Amino acid sequence: MSLQRRPLVARAFALLAKFSNAMQAWPNRMTPPAFRLLQIGSAFWQSRVLAVAARLDLATVLGDATLPATDLAAQVGADPHALRRLLRMLAAMGVFDEVTPGCYRNNALSNALRTDKPGSVRAMVLMHNSPEMSRPWFEQLEQGIRSGDVPFRLQHGQELFDYMDSHAEFDALFAQAMDQVEALTGDSFATEFDWRAFERIIDVGGSKGAKSMAILKRHPHLHAVVVDRAQTVGHAAEFWRTQPGADTAHALARMRFEVGDVLADVPAAASPKDAYLLSAVLHGFDDDTSVQALRTVARAAAAQNARIVLLELVMPDHHADLASASFDMQMLMGTRGRERTGSEWEAVFARAGVRLEEVVHLASFGKLLVLRATQTG
Repeated sequence: MSLQRRPLVARAFALLAKFSNAMQAWPNRMTPPAFRLLQIGSAFWQSRVLAVAARLDLATVLGDATLPATDLAAQVGADPHALRRLLRMLAAMGVFDEVTPGCYRNNALSNALRTDKPGSVRAMVLMHNSPEMSRPWFEQLEQGIRSGDVPFRLQHGQELFDYMDSHAEFDALFAQAMDQVEALTGDSFATEFDWRAFERIIDVGGSKGAKSMAILKRHPHLHAVVVDRAQTVGHAAEFWRTQPGADTAHALARMRFEVGDVLADVPAAASPKDAYLLSAVLHGFDDDTSVQALRTVARAAAAQNARIVLLELVMPDHHADLASASFDMQMLMGTRGRERTGSEWEAVFARAGVRLEEVVHLASFGKLLVLRATQTG
């Protein structure tokens, strides 16, 4: 029986994404080539003004008000003339509205930077523009392309997660950013997949358990075990206790947190109705490490013939869209991982001793790849 739910919703998203990708080609066709290359070459100007707006927390301070740039500058401790110029560029980009000359308010885009609103991506903007993540792009990407080494490691002398282990502030920012991924991907992983077929989720590499929390809120029969590094899960339960809503409290009562390592040991399946969820975990690994991780999970799942569910991008073999190609470059910059095509995923699965049972389509960038171990206990 298929685990796909709401297939028409997923199909509509795919058609919309295809249309959006086609529209992205229009600037190249309509803009003189030299000017278009200059636009692309200076695109970091836009990311930097956005990062400063996020750092100053302009959207949260502005809230639901309409304020002159001078008043906003006084509240955030900025030069009023410089801040007005920053806001003018942001408004020209579509972030904030200039209501009257020099007077600004939030709009749909800037609201997504507010810390007092759901769906905020402020931490994600700050993380991608942090010195840790931006300097490898500027200073080591060419060397990484030439040598095949990871620009983040070339820049910082450590792999990404090793660096996070010894830099608590960046580790916290990274965790916040990962918790905000749902604002990009939506909740289709919870609504387009038939979680009614399961009784327990084993959320491997689940950080604080945001994915499990979203699923448990919609499926009150489910329980979840969130497995991650000690410093990640150590305060996860306390974090959720600070979040409002009875539905959060009810879901938290059905969640527990365990320290584990996907490359070494994860909790064993207790029944065939367990599902191992790995959300955007394997794209951070090279093929050999991905195979090792899947073998670890497959060993834990095999005795009960439990399913393994991967939430990952599946890139086309050719003519990749800009979003997936960009995500792949981010993985190249920061890790030894990659976004994979369908055939590349199949090759990893074959080596790991798992078989692809179903691809569940989502109204999102990713897909849910449902796996079983090829040998059961």
